[in-house]
Amino acid sequence: MELLDNVKSGDTRAIARALTLAESGEPDTLAALDSLYGGLPRPQRIGVTGPPGAGKSTLTSALISEYRATGAKVGVVAIDPTSPFSGGALLGDRLRMSAHAMDAGVFVRSMATRGQFGGLAASTEDACDVLALAGFDPVIVETVGVGQSEVDIAKLADTTVVVLTPSAGDSVQALKAGIMEVADVVVINKSDQAGAERLEEDIKEALELRPMPPAGQPMWQPPIVRTVASEGKGIRQCFDAIAHHRTHLRQHALLAGVHARRQGERFDDLVMQLLRELMRVEGVPKRAAQTFKQRVSEGELSPREAARQLLAALKIG
Repeated sequence: MELLDNVKSGDTRAIARALTLAESGEPDTLAALDSLYGGLPRPQRIGVTGPPGAGKSTLTSALISEYRATGAKVGVVAIDPTSPFSGGALLGDRLRMSAHAMDAGVFVRSMATRGQFGGLAASTEDACDVLALAGFDPVIVETVGVGQSEVDIAKLADTTVVVLTPSAGDSVQALKAGIMEVADVVVINKSDQAGAERLEEDIKEALELRPMPPAGQPMWQPPIVRTVASEGKGIRQCFDAIAHHRTHLRQHALLAGVHARRQGERFDDLVMQLLRELMRVEGVPKRAAQTFKQRVSEGELSPREAARQLLAALKIG
């Protein structure tokens, strides 16, 4: 496909066009990406997540500068809330990355959640593949503001950076299960504010409750880094902590397992997505689903039994 050839050569317009087509689910573009699957580069993926207002965009912008100082080309997929009017991304926080707008070595793409839960957009993986094909390494994925249970970023990233702040009730957030369990690096941003010491103690307690790794797998203790991202303070330490985690994965031969698990979970997600789409398109599956749904509503079948019979009728179960 000529478009993807142009992406590979670093053509900025082609990259933007390919991202748009991938996000919209254009079949030919997705098929062309799939045909390249075995040969796609595997750049480092860094997830940046945390509650709203934690300073994720400011931290991401500062990390971009650190990577650019090493000569790396940086791709960013920034997930935004969805506009209730256009269905597109609300780009307010992306203004904090405007310092890199004229840098050809940086490509920032905002994507709307469009109702997707977990802090990501449905086509985030495809966007990462396009940026990988274009030669960006690392690729940073910044999630929309998330709660403690929205941890899909851990399925997509090699290293997950959880950003918390002293002034946003994050001391309580840190003690909850979910978001702390996926943290590879914990950043206390806006650490010049009151409460940073207490938040760090709470984070340490929360990290002690993390489940043990499988037998034979070395334990990774997430470092806690204090930053004031708006002033550039602590950014180098955050950069080094991410690099240290990358080294840990490589030294213990864990990176291949991370990639394999990611693709397996992506497969599972796509199967469920395709099944949902199958039920929405006019045809035998949709009509069968409507028939069983009617039988449920009339009390003839339980929802579980109806679902089982539907899969059997479609020769899936």
